[in-house]
Amino acid sequence: MKAVIQRVTKASVTINEKTVASIQNGMLVLLGVEDEDTQEDIVWLSKKIVNLRIFNDENGVMNTSLIDTNGDAIVVSQFTLHASTKKGNRPSYLKASKPSVAIPLYKSFINRFQEELGKEIQTGEFGADMKVAIINDGPVTIIIDSKNKI
Repeated sequence: MKAVIQRVTKASVTINEKTVASIQNGMLVLLGVEDEDTQEDIVWLSKKIVNLRIFNDENGVMNTSLIDTNGDAIVVSQFTLHASTKKGNRPSYLKASKPSVAIPLYKSFINRFQEELGKEIQTGEFGADMKVAIINDGPVTIIIDSKNKI
């Protein structure tokens, strides 16, 4: 499971010109699922993200987490995170899970993330053509792969 985490002052997701998610201070998480992902990946990654100390404390140092700041979050599915660009110029998405595998894992991740955070989060819509707008704060962008835990 791969995630791109962006600290934001504002983020939204629009589908067919309708805003389906919108937050102020918090994080946008782009999530890619592959067939090898398990509940262990979900537990590890969700805990890691909500506790990631990427928000400024009173001294302007990145020392507080999404939990500490009571920030909001949007999670958006993004199969292109598993793109392989080794050959040619057209990315291959063979490592990205098909919807029958990815959707249950994506939903499980959202549920676990909400449990870890202690409140509801917003999401995009799996498989939809989404327009994601952000104001990246910092900019702070972190990439995490659950296969690189150690």
